[in-house]
Amino acid sequence: MAHIAENRRARFEYSIEEQFEAGMVLAGWEVKAIRAGQVQLTDGYVHIRDGELFLIGCRINALRSASTHIQPEADRTKKLLMHKAEIRRLIGKVEQKGFTLVPLNLHYKGGRVKAEIALAKGKAEHDKRNTVKERDWEREKGRLMRHKVSTKA
Repeated sequence: MAHIAENRRARFEYSIEEQFEAGMVLAGWEVKAIRAGQVQLTDGYVHIRDGELFLIGCRINALRSASTHIQPEADRTKKLLMHKAEIRRLIGKVEQKGFTLVPLNLHYKGGRVKAEIALAKGKAEHDKRNTVKERDWEREKGRLMRHKVSTKA
C-alpha cells in the first residue's frame, strides 16, 4: 500500500474512532496528476448527500500536459465508493452521535487510488495542547536516549 498524500492535520484536529477505505471516481487527468504527486488533502472533508459520500476540498492540480479539450478543475468534488450498508452505518453515526467524516490519506491498492476516511470527533483546545505536549516529550525522550547511547560508546 503506497501512500500518495496524507492529511496530517486530521489526527491533530480530531480523535479518530474508526477508519474505512473507499474507492474514488476520478477523471483520467486526475489519475495522471496524482501519479505525478500533484495532490493536496489538507483542507479536505467528506460530505454526505443523497445517501452518497463525496470528498470535497481535495486539490488535484492538473499537469501542464493535460488534454486540450478538457477544462481541468482542481477542486472538483469526487464521489467516494463504498458498500451501501457501510454508508448507511456511517450516516447513522454522523447524524446521531456528533461524529464527522475526514479523509486521512490517499493510497494505491491494486493499481487503483483509494481514500482512507475516518469517523472522528473534534478535539477540544486542551486536547490539542496535550497532543503537542506528548509529541514534544516523545521527541525529547528520543534525543535523550540517543545522547545516552552515544556517551557510552
